[in-house]
Amino acid sequence: MDIPPAWERVDFSQLRGLLMILGPPDVGKSTFAQYLYRRLCELSSRVAYLDGDPGQSILGPPTTLTLALNARGDSSFPPQGRIWRSFVGSVSPRGHMLPMLTGAFRLTTVAREDGAQAVIYDTSGFVAPAGGGTHLKLAKIDLLRPAALFAIQHQQELEYLFAPLRRSRRVQMIDLSSSPAARRRDPSIRRAHRAEQFAHHFKNSHLLMVNWLQFAVFPAPSFDVNRVVALEDAEGFTIGLGIVEEIDAQARQVVLHTPLSSMKGVEAIRLGDLAVDPQTFEDRYLNHRGAE
Repeated sequence: MDIPPAWERVDFSQLRGLLMILGPPDVGKSTFAQYLYRRLCELSSRVAYLDGDPGQSILGPPTTLTLALNARGDSSFPPQGRIWRSFVGSVSPRGHMLPMLTGAFRLTTVAREDGAQAVIYDTSGFVAPAGGGTHLKLAKIDLLRPAALFAIQHQQELEYLFAPLRRSRRVQMIDLSSSPAARRRDPSIRRAHRAEQFAHHFKNSHLLMVNWLQFAVFPAPSFDVNRVVALEDAEGFTIGLGIVEEIDAQARQVVLHTPLSSMKGVEAIRLGDLAVDPQTFEDRYLNHRGAE
């Protein structure tokens, strides 16, 4: 890692609770989050990492938020302990802000319940005021009440968000410079990363015939070929994803391309707003939504 001197001057010894990292795309948020994770693992026995970007995810497949706990005494990354996932149904928060909020709340809650002394929340770079990004970030802060907020920007491009937060004193603000190694990634690079993450998730997948009348289907059983769905447990956490390959409306059945070997433990199917090609793993939005 290329660590700026300002990052090394942070006093990690007093950092506990939820630690949120905010900033625009391509400033080094994930690099700092991983650096922070490793440093806190040296000081605490239980540290959680919340990957909060459903499009450029590191710990899980796109369309999900992933929380991972470290194994006790282990500071390696990715974390080697328990994992939970929450389905957003999209690769962008745009138009999916409620599942972003509820997912973040439920994942940070389960981290605390499982004994995490610190939870590092690496948020997405969706901050544009015109698209509702500012409101989403403020709602996260109001809902989750982080103990500290790390603000990373290039040249004060997010002062419209950070300045009022400093004046409000609702949260401890820690300003950091961007990583010198950060580089802007164009849409083609982002699409390629998503395809790679989808391919990794669906490696060694199976075809399962599923009668949807046996499961709760949210929001309704409106299946489309290549539509991404989440297979959820009784608590609403995602066990695995599926891609719809065939639909038999008369028999109320679908064939799912999924890494799960059976539907054991699945209590609900949640439909996303994304289609993924099961051969190339390239994605496109359903309902004419625009992807990044």
